[in-house]
Amino acid sequence: MATSTSRTDLIRNTAESFCKAFVSGASPTQTLDHYFTSNPSITEHGPSWASKRLPFLARTFHGRRRQKSGGGATAGSGSTCDDYYDLLTSILSFHPTEKTLPPSDQFVVDAEAKSVNGNKGVVTIKLRAEFKSIKTGRAWQEEFVYVLSDFDEEGKIGTQELWADPLSAWVAVGE
Repeated sequence: MATSTSRTDLIRNTAESFCKAFVSGASPTQTLDHYFTSNPSITEHGPSWASKRLPFLARTFHGRRRQKSGGGATAGSGSTCDDYYDLLTSILSFHPTEKTLPPSDQFVVDAEAKSVNGNKGVVTIKLRAEFKSIKTGRAWQEEFVYVLSDFDEEGKIGTQELWADPLSAWVAVGE
């Protein structure tokens, strides 16, 4: 098992690499394949009443639509992590800037925090970017938070939670 310091470095590096890939426009499939465990979960927190316009909010997506190699696929359920990104990118577009990611020393890392699954490690990152409604073209600037946790022994992410500004998204998307 890795020492606390090397574990801290491992999960910080994973989180930073994941964020950089996301900001650079890597596809969701690539980021899920490379940075996440084989059975991840993603939750974007928000009010359940907003899910009519923003169906990626207020629910947890589990697993993958397809596995990288040899594993069984979760198909057609509409509730996989791949589905989360499909829903998100069909409704909103993401426009990062040079200030989207904070410096890595501003990533808050607790290598010893245990998840409900028993794996250790939590990384919290505050990001900022412009989002735009695909439907209406309305855009807004937003600060949002990623909490990445449930890291496995290789440093892959098991859980991604997001806190953003669902009211701005709700208004931008319209009816």
